[in-house]
Amino acid sequence: MTRQLVFTALLACAAARGAFADEPAVPLQAVADIPLGGTTTRLDYASIDAARHLLFIAHLGDGAVIAVDTEAQRVVVRIDGISKVHGVLVVPGLGKVYASATGTNEIVAIDEGSFKITARMPGGVYPDGMAYVPEFYKLYVSDELGHTETVIDVRSNTRIATIPLGGEVGNTQYDAVSKHVFVNVQTRRQLIEIDPKSDREIARIDLPDAESNHGLLIDAQLRRAFIACEGNGKLLVLDLDTKQIISSFDVGKDPDVLAFDRGLNTLYVAGEAGVVSLFRIDSDQTSKIGEGVLGPNAHVVAVDAVTHKSYFPLKDLDGKTVLRIMMPAAK
Repeated sequence: MTRQLVFTALLACAAARGAFADEPAVPLQAVADIPLGGTTTRLDYASIDAARHLLFIAHLGDGAVIAVDTEAQRVVVRIDGISKVHGVLVVPGLGKVYASATGTNEIVAIDEGSFKITARMPGGVYPDGMAYVPEFYKLYVSDELGHTETVIDVRSNTRIATIPLGGEVGNTQYDAVSKHVFVNVQTRRQLIEIDPKSDREIARIDLPDAESNHGLLIDAQLRRAFIACEGNGKLLVLDLDTKQIISSFDVGKDPDVLAFDRGLNTLYVAGEAGVVSLFRIDSDQTSKIGEGVLGPNAHVVAVDAVTHKSYFPLKDLDGKTVLRIMMPAAK
């Protein structure tokens, strides 16, 4: 039996029973495992440019950003010199990739065409997640341990503001409808709303059921914010218009990264325990459609909303770093 068939069989067994006995199976099927190279150290965030068929992955332990050709299913290049890289965000409109290097407390700009580093900017004390606001050419960076949000002008590659948030900062997202930035403050159980016109905090939304609300994803069209709470293994669903929590779900231990397939209205929640939870997002409700084990430490997910393939970087599978590719199971 080939390695791919073994992988498929094992995944099917894990998915069939779900992460928990009373959960439905995760409705995904295996596509491939792609070697990523480097050492078996932590892999962090990933960001996809579907039009260019490029996936960028932060290899934190190696201090490198990996560029993967999703069509050819191979590594194109490893971009070194980005110490302890956590966050990575591709901005197709600029042809740039931004990476947060916590080893040097910088934001590193990479040209998407040449894969060359073009700029380095101050990122605070511990730069992590990022969001881009196209109307103002601003990049917003979660400074996790600095308790602030760093604002960078991408035209001049300079830091133009530092917004105090009063607690340990989780992820940052942009809402294209309100044109505001939202940031998790995980030690205060709050979601902060920032106006990028003034770079001032305009609201604090209390999240009483949250414990260490780190992960964040915003669906602007459906007016929802999805908040992953590492401390108690919860997914909270916030109505962006009323600013009220409307749903709460149990997910796998230590949920981290979220991704959304707009074409299928499917939300992915990936956790440190290797469990992925899938949700159907409708205008009036959110419902869990499956949950199961995807692989060791499968805490990062990126989704291509055109092909509907999902990508899970795994730091150590049989002694190798691997990109596990999945797609929705045939019905």
